[in-house]
Amino acid sequence: MQKSFLIGAAALVILSGCEKAEAPAPADTTTTEVPVETTPPEGAADATDPATDPATAPHRFASWAGKWTGVEGMFVTITPGEPGKYKLEMQSDLDTKGTYDGNDSEHGIKFKRGSEELSLRRGNGDETGLKYLAGKKECLIVKDGEGYCRD
Repeated sequence: MQKSFLIGAAALVILSGCEKAEAPAPADTTTTEVPVETTPPEGAADATDPATDPATAPHRFASWAGKWTGVEGMFVTITPGEPGKYKLEMQSDLDTKGTYDGNDSEHGIKFKRGSEELSLRRGNGDETGLKYLAGKKECLIVKDGEGYCRD
């Protein structure tokens, strides 16, 4: 009886000193992905190729995309198109509203409005020559007295 008591006591001491550790769940090694053919039809542009997808194509002034505000309701909205090309929706004065094709150039986006060859270039509110835009830091300038800024 003493032996069984000692063995039982020893087992109790050993078990009480051990904590039960939970083993981590085994990693799931199965996959449910099915390979999909992604090759476009012959002659078709690959929509995932950044050089042919207008949404991801390289544009020198891609950070200029969006709306820029001028004075008295004037604005320009820049939308990247084909690589190096842009659509400019513009209200440039009270009487002139239109959409123009723009292209990357060395210092900005070149476009033609009427018979004028113009360019949007980076600047600040003071450089626009417009009192309302004075002090603004992030602006685009077309010419003296015509500029657009982001608030």
